[in-house]
Amino acid sequence: MVIQSIYNYAIHLLSGLAMVGIFVALYLRVTPFCELTLIRRGCVAALLSLGGATLGFSLTVASSILFNASFVMFLVWGVSAMLVQLLTYVIVSRALPHMNEALETNNIAMGGLMGLIAVVVGIVNAACLS
Repeated sequence: MVIQSIYNYAIHLLSGLAMVGIFVALYLRVTPFCELTLIRRGCVAALLSLGGATLGFSLTVASSILFNASFVMFLVWGVSAMLVQLLTYVIVSRALPHMNEALETNNIAMGGLMGLIAVVVGIVNAACLS
């Protein structure tokens, strides 16, 4: 019984962290610039945007772990959440045509807005799983 609990913990932890890593890699490919390079240069706007997207996605992964008894359903909802967050970025970048340039030039307000939108979407998405 204890071994099964440890196994379940480990598989969910590792799978959840892997999904977050995959999400970040995909997010970095979807955006037209490399947030990591901008962050290394001290660009707070890129940090806020990427951090909000990662946090929003992580909230849904956590909710999926909490509310899905089936490991397969946990994965399905995790992938769905990934698509929702990526689609959110695409929609917002189309709705705010100069958003990408603003992030690249370290417009902190735009980075905060992008991060906020991503966290809000993540919270609503996570709540939908409960």
